Amino acid sequence: MTGIIGKKIGMTQIFDEKGNVVPVTVVQAGPCQVIQVKTVEKDGYNAVQIGFEEIKKLKRVNKPMKGHFDRAGVPPYRVLKEFPMTDLNVGDLIKVDRFQKGDRVSVSGISKGKGFQGVMKRHGYGGGPGSHGSMFNRAPGSIGSSAFPSRVWKNKGLPGRMGGVRVTVKNLTVVDVKVDQDLLLIKGAVPGPNGSYVEIRKGE
Repeated sequence: MTGIIGKKIGMTQIFDEKGNVVPVTVVQAGPCQVIQVKTVEKDGYNAVQIGFEEIKKLKRVNKPMKGHFDRAGVPPYRVLKEFPMTDLNVGDLIKVDRFQKGDRVSVSGISKGKGFQGVMKRHGYGGGPGSHGSMFNRAPGSIGSSAFPSRVWKNKGLPGRMGGVRVTVKNLTVVDVKVDQDLLLIKGAVPGPNGSYVEIRKGE
């Protein structure tokens, strides 16, 4: 498997070879540096910990994390993630050239927070009549029964906080790779607002 950390820049559109408009998300992917290598013998599983976006001011790094970076002999990084890769060593750089045009990738990120929302927006409920004097418009209606089960079923769709959770979108296509700019152009939308961090995986 190949994985990399990136920052979502925004969306735009490009033209393919046939002249069709393709909506793409621009992601600044890497360069990422390997901070730690985990093995089955020592940690119980194989993985590498990689860092993205170097921290320039050391005062923003606490002492435990500073020791973690010093032991690896690498500068401190803002974002750390683990990927199940086994062909790397501490200090190696992971760049965007590990991806190629046409690759299928999975992208994970934190979705946009929508705040407190009702059942129509949050769960897609139909709602009640919108006219003819109806006083029942956007409410969820009855949420339980009386005799049985005399309670509200678990996972019943109700109003509440919407968004702000981890989302993974699979099977997205890499439209273009700009190695000199560390950019990945991915077809369609990926989770999160502009400026948020995302994880890009190939080969899952």
